[in-house]
Amino acid sequence: MGDTVIKIMDNAKPFDNVEEAWFWFIAAQQAKNDGARFTAGGGLVQRPCEPVDILKILDQLYRKRRLLRDHLLVLRHYGRRNMAPDSRRVKEARASYIWDEAMERMQEVMERKGIVTKQSWVAKYEVAK
Repeated sequence: MGDTVIKIMDNAKPFDNVEEAWFWFIAAQQAKNDGARFTAGGGLVQRPCEPVDILKILDQLYRKRRLLRDHLLVLRHYGRRNMAPDSRRVKEARASYIWDEAMERMQEVMERKGIVTKQSWVAKYEVAK
């Protein structure tokens, strides 16, 4: 059994970024709420985690007060919409700031756990432009 887990993890493709992981998590949670059942490695692309792993990261960051209630509300709202808030829209400017802050705080943990591909410092600053 241990060899199977290692083999699945070897074939797993990390997410390109935290947003991709977040939207995958929200879709998985919605499917679960709708009655879907999950099995490890059952998707088209094998991922290095299960939805519950992302939930544990959220819980950990919330308990450490790295994510606040506002972060969770914005993440849930825009996750269900399947798009990040747009900072150019007046009504979404604050949500965009909160979203970016949450993504940044989740990134470090998700990179360390191998859930998302580690970005170089150059890529991080190019995205911010």
